[in-house]
Amino acid sequence: MSDPRANTVRVVAHPNIALAKYWGKKPGAGNIPAVPSLSVTLEGMKTTTSVTFDEGLGSDHFLLNGVETIGEGARRLHGLLDRVRLLSGERRRARVVSENDFPTASGLASSASGFAALALAATRAAGVDLDASAVASIARESSASAARSIFGGFAELDTEGAARQVAPLDQINLRVLVCVTTDAQKSIGSTAGMNETAKKSPFYAAWCEAAPHIYAELRAALLEKNFSRMGACAESSALAMHGSAMAAGILYFNGATNAALAEVRKMREENLLAYATIDAGPHVKVLVQTRDADIAAQRLTKVPGVLRVLTTRPGGAARVEPTSGGGV
Repeated sequence: MSDPRANTVRVVAHPNIALAKYWGKKPGAGNIPAVPSLSVTLEGMKTTTSVTFDEGLGSDHFLLNGVETIGEGARRLHGLLDRVRLLSGERRRARVVSENDFPTASGLASSASGFAALALAATRAAGVDLDASAVASIARESSASAARSIFGGFAELDTEGAARQVAPLDQINLRVLVCVTTDAQKSIGSTAGMNETAKKSPFYAAWCEAAPHIYAELRAALLEKNFSRMGACAESSALAMHGSAMAAGILYFNGATNAALAEVRKMREENLLAYATIDAGPHVKVLVQTRDADIAAQRLTKVPGVLRVLTTRPGGAARVEPTSGGGV
């Protein structure tokens, strides 16, 4: 029997790419990063998530790209919905339908956009209208980087777990070229990779010491609209993060990753300003200015192993979309 009180809320959220990385968590509850981070939310890739609380459901149901989510992924989803139920007094179970228009669990920040979309859709469907910071806090407990995808433009996540916008999407002349090197899921998730790095890497302490300084320099460069300084900091942050992970045996790169990095360096040698950043996956994201985006994309498309290049730009905040059938 259908629930006459059932209300569907649909949200669109975009992934974000960390320019100043975080890698590692503080001990204890809350999913708090060990170091601060700063990211850019990307237009051109999106997650669309619908949430319906329905009295007729005996348990929460999750569909991602048409496939039921089970295991650890479902546990994190249940956890977020339980936090929303505790906050709102909502007792019904939820039907969650989510779709990504880009590869999932592959190092393209699908968990960031996914949990950001879920946090906003679930709170609204439960009748709670929270500000962005509060929604980001709910999202962070399931995926730390999801807190940044609540915000548009450039956002930061500090070591107390608070997320906020640092600058609007038009702060700096920027295009991000996403070099997709595989459509497969990565072999080790970000949380597992962080934990292994913290336990085993002889360079993890050095990373935790260096990362806040890189973040501070990158933040200053962004606010000063200094593209080359910001790009150099972003590349330094990514290489330092991956260096600490590699020393623990955590390797996300593939052959195309290395080839794309080499092409980025070659472009700089030829006075085309391009800088690379890489999240916990094999895909290379290349930071360029608008005037250089087309030629850089053409060159990166020819790199062996690069399947395609997505041209993206700074994007907007997570947002509620109208639904057919009376939803919000």
